[in-house]
Amino acid sequence: MVKILFLCTGNSARSVMAEALLNTLGAGRFEAHSAGSMPTGRVNPFTLDLLASRGHPVERMRSKSWEEFAQPGAPALDVVITVCDNAASEVCPVWPGRPATAHWGFEDPAAFEGPEDAKRGKFEHVYEQIRRRIEALVALPLETLDTTAVASALKSIAERKTGPA
Repeated sequence: MVKILFLCTGNSARSVMAEALLNTLGAGRFEAHSAGSMPTGRVNPFTLDLLASRGHPVERMRSKSWEEFAQPGAPALDVVITVCDNAASEVCPVWPGRPATAHWGFEDPAAFEGPEDAKRGKFEHVYEQIRRRIEALVALPLETLDTTAVASALKSIAERKTGPA
């Protein structure tokens, strides 16, 4: 099983969406987690509503620190993907397992200001962008690739157009 950690600053929206999507679409090949460098302490309610409406389990979703995954006894990671520009520029902990790393930047839907319907629309838009990249990730034969090839494949996925802005 390929273990992947998605990182963001607050771990309340994008990284949580990526975790839920990969755990659902990965069909048992992947074990996805999410964390933040400065977690908010709660998953954004719009994230939880959206994930639940799309059939993802949300009962165990929580905002957590990336330190949980750098502790002794933490799962050895195969891949770490940052999903926000802030987390990508931070100095990360040393991860167990010497994982391949990549950056997939997405707009922060939690930062969007506007009416509730527009905010929900922003969350749905970002969810769909993440979904397209997760589908491309799931199609990769990660189990047969070395760390350098995995990083290259993940970078290629990040460079693909994920839909209109």
